[in-house]
Amino acid sequence: MNYILSDGPQRESLLPFTFTRPVAEIRIGILTIREKWEKYLNTAVSFKTEEYLSEKYPMKEAADNVVITSSYLPSQQLLEAISFLKKGEAVFYEDKVVAYRTKNPKENIDFSEYTIINYAGGILTVDQTWDIFSKNGEAIQADFDLITKGRKSAPISGTNKLICPENMFVEEGAIIEHSILNATKGPIYIGKNAEIWEGCLIRGAFALCDNAIVKMGAKIYGPTTVGPSGKVCGEINNSVIFGYSSKGHDGYLGNAVLGEWCNIGAGSNNSNLKNNYAKVRIWNYATEKFDHTGLQFCGLMMGDHSKTAINTMLNTGTVIGVNANIYVPGFPRNFVPSFSWGGASGFSTYMPKKAFEAAAVMMERRGVKFDDKEARILEHVFELTKKWRNY
Repeated sequence: MNYILSDGPQRESLLPFTFTRPVAEIRIGILTIREKWEKYLNTAVSFKTEEYLSEKYPMKEAADNVVITSSYLPSQQLLEAISFLKKGEAVFYEDKVVAYRTKNPKENIDFSEYTIINYAGGILTVDQTWDIFSKNGEAIQADFDLITKGRKSAPISGTNKLICPENMFVEEGAIIEHSILNATKGPIYIGKNAEIWEGCLIRGAFALCDNAIVKMGAKIYGPTTVGPSGKVCGEINNSVIFGYSSKGHDGYLGNAVLGEWCNIGAGSNNSNLKNNYAKVRIWNYATEKFDHTGLQFCGLMMGDHSKTAINTMLNTGTVIGVNANIYVPGFPRNFVPSFSWGGASGFSTYMPKKAFEAAAVMMERRGVKFDDKEARILEHVFELTKKWRNY
């Protein structure tokens, strides 16, 4: 069977992260959504996404295909429902399509011609940007159980203080010294060749992915994820940091999501709670307005390749697009469009040529090439987001 992960209607509500990736490449828990499905299905999957993303994330078609909506995270119960799909059948959850079987995955499906199977089991979904951090604890636990089942953790150095060590798993090559790890409230997973430097205080749930680093003296409380090759320090609470991003200095990051290739300058802080304790509203690209999250705690959403200078202050519920550069004193507005340059005193357009030069240098430092595919995606995002830049 050929499996395809489709962006589905949730894509717009997951911007700015889906400007530069399919929904399936969002990281929540330890793994990306794609990686989760590939482990459950025991096979590689491909993507049904926007045309401008398809060069980097192509769709593989076959004579018989199962198309799965990427915003639904896998479980054994859901996998069983999908595995038994016959041609002309679809799995629905609360009147929304989860998966269907088809000969032609590119066609627009008329589900009135399908036999509908209503799924009534438990399910974890990512429908809004804030779901990525608010549901990260459940996702870490599910991934931890999946990844560590039947396996034995590598030993943890005796220089550390461990609380509830049976709820920790360390991959080969990881280094942890002179730190305190507490997995009482959730599991702690440390990936291959990851490092936790001296003097760190870490409280689960926590996932440090392959080759990522926690620098000296960090205070991290979960549920928090640091993606592959990420680098963090300071105080972090209930945040998800995608791969290759850095928050490498003191400062607070809370109830936040950072895309890839982001950098948070030294001493930068985000607010995650309003002074009047009201529920937070946040910019939603799908509705083009500030929507209610229903959350009292909601901090920063930052798209790929965006950066802050030192001592940047960010208000509660701030959304920053792709390739934004914030560098002047004061609080910038709480929606910063992609390819913006400036801060509280105003913005100008961050032209692609300059943005790409910075991206190429940052990526080269991590041994990754900024190639033409990446440039074409970002050029398309620049055009897509013009309507929000009034400068």
